Amino acid sequence: MSEQLRDRDRLVEELIEVGRDAVGRGLVLASAGNLSARISDREFVVTASGTWLDRLTPADFAVLSLDASVSGDAALGGPRPSSEWKLHHRAYLARPDAECVLHLHPRTAVVLASVGTPIRRLTLDHAYYLGEIAVVPFYHNGTDELADTAAEALRDHNCVVMQHHGCSVVADTVQMAYRRALNLEDAAQATALAVQLGDTTTAFPEDGATHA
Repeated sequence: MSEQLRDRDRLVEELIEVGRDAVGRGLVLASAGNLSARISDREFVVTASGTWLDRLTPADFAVLSLDASVSGDAALGGPRPSSEWKLHHRAYLARPDAECVLHLHPRTAVVLASVGTPIRRLTLDHAYYLGEIAVVPFYHNGTDELADTAAEALRDHNCVVMQHHGCSVVADTVQMAYRRALNLEDAAQATALAVQLGDTTTAFPEDGATHA
């Protein structure tokens, strides 16, 4: 078995575990959301259309090309890719350093972004893993407008929340991407609690975002 194939199998297994855990935590429901990982300089795998993230198998991943034109078909093999494949394709083009893109639907983060309440980083983990959180307006799923707008935000951010829709996070590993997704929703829940307590300004100190 080639090294590239072994890496692909390992990445798929990591994405399968992330999908299972994300559904268990309520970060995505039913067949919503999609996951991907870069498997070479020119290819990535992404979950197939209609798949439930807690029921994924290795057969549920399509292989797509990063060399495809902006509006062209990127599919190289496997099942039909998620309708959101462009969201991943554009993210990898915008972020050559990204090895994983996770698109989930974290409820609190999406609600806060949709009603115009900024998600605040209140803990050390929020500050360390998230950085500044981008928010972009609503565009219909699967559209070039959604993919291009989210990708542009990801040029300078690791997390973007799409109003009335979901989030995309990028990282150099699957595990780091998932840490960011988890911390995004945790920051949103902490922000919502702070607002309920009457606080609208407290945030983590700007000079304190280091990790032991």
